[in-house]
Amino acid sequence: MEQILALLRIPELRRRIMMTFGLLFVYRLGFQVPLPGINLETVKIAADKIAGSSLGGLFGIMNAFTGAGIGSATLFSLGVMPYISASIIFSLLVKVIPSLEALSKEGAVGQKKISQYTRLATIAICLLQGTFILLGVVLNPQYGLMTGNVTMVYGIAVVLALTAGTVFIMWVGEQITEHGLGNGVSVIIMCGIIANIPSALQSFLSVSENAHQMAVTIAAMWTGTVLVVVYITRGQRRIPIQQAKLTRGRKVMGGAKHYLPLKVNQAGVMPIIFASALFIVPNVLGSVPGLTWMRDIFGQAGFVYIALYSILIFFFSFFWVRLMFQPEEIANNLKEHGSFIPGIRPGKHTAEYLSFVLDRITLAGASFLAIIAVIPTMVTSSLRVPMMISYFLGGTSILIVVGVALDIVDKLNSHLLMRNYDGFMKGGGSGWAKRKG
Repeated sequence: MEQILALLRIPELRRRIMMTFGLLFVYRLGFQVPLPGINLETVKIAADKIAGSSLGGLFGIMNAFTGAGIGSATLFSLGVMPYISASIIFSLLVKVIPSLEALSKEGAVGQKKISQYTRLATIAICLLQGTFILLGVVLNPQYGLMTGNVTMVYGIAVVLALTAGTVFIMWVGEQITEHGLGNGVSVIIMCGIIANIPSALQSFLSVSENAHQMAVTIAAMWTGTVLVVVYITRGQRRIPIQQAKLTRGRKVMGGAKHYLPLKVNQAGVMPIIFASALFIVPNVLGSVPGLTWMRDIFGQAGFVYIALYSILIFFFSFFWVRLMFQPEEIANNLKEHGSFIPGIRPGKHTAEYLSFVLDRITLAGASFLAIIAVIPTMVTSSLRVPMMISYFLGGTSILIVVGVALDIVDKLNSHLLMRNYDGFMKGGGSGWAKRKG
């Protein structure tokens, strides 16, 4: 209670909290606006059919990462997945295209230009995904979503409406980042997942013979998973860094000691996103007559799926960490600023040491991600629930929610510390937000 009162005493922080909740409320309202010409009475039936079809795993993956309701056929059905895809693409392109890399190093002007490219790419991806939703869901006769005749103008209107919905969500995310708390897109994803958990839990219990026992099992599983995710997310390897001492006259300057923190889960949830994206292809092709063998081999409850999925997560974990964390660049920066790792020679030897430590940490982080990622599959195969439901109750969703929540807590903590409060966390643990002095 003391922490909450401390937050409300600060006008700027109070305004940011209200802005965040207000924008999230507007975001959730968009899921109540149906696409034009949709038969609202058949939406729930269509969503259940999608969950049980070969596309259930595909939509489950997309829904888990975006909090969207693709089967609900609303204005915000695409969620922020197109923006996430565009951001990932440009994060990779910046590292491999010299002109974009040079642009990213031009400060605020360069970042603004890359952001514009990302927005344009988002619109292009929206048009493609909107067309896929139109042809695969809205116009699919087996779902019965249409109430009248379909024309080309109607199809264009639906695709543009879905695109406009995602663009609006993207704007909401930017406003939260600038005027609210945390990263806007991440907060939106967390909000979407939390909003869909009650319905997923209800659907999960409805397919269980012993609902009360299942509720206890889910609660225990969730609690344990959250504790593990928090522990691993907060875990880091601190490499000691020391500044070289400088003697000027009779004064000795420098010599300060600090550390370089390397997170255990340095790659975050990105390897799971990449691996899931690759497995979308056989899931979609498996629904085509004559290619059902792909669905049988890569079935999401099979050994081949779990093995390949885990291998891909390990591969993308090392790939993403190496892409975003450059030991040679860090070693050169330390050398230029007169800093070094005690016992390690500056330059090449420092880069080799950082690579060695990073590989060991990434191995542990990749193992953690692989276990978290296969939880939905284990739940699906053991309890026989639709894959679309288990993604909301699985470790991936928990990983996203916990990671974003911890980031928001860090932001609140920094605001309190700047204004002479002790903050939420003190001495590595939880503390009271009390005024200093």
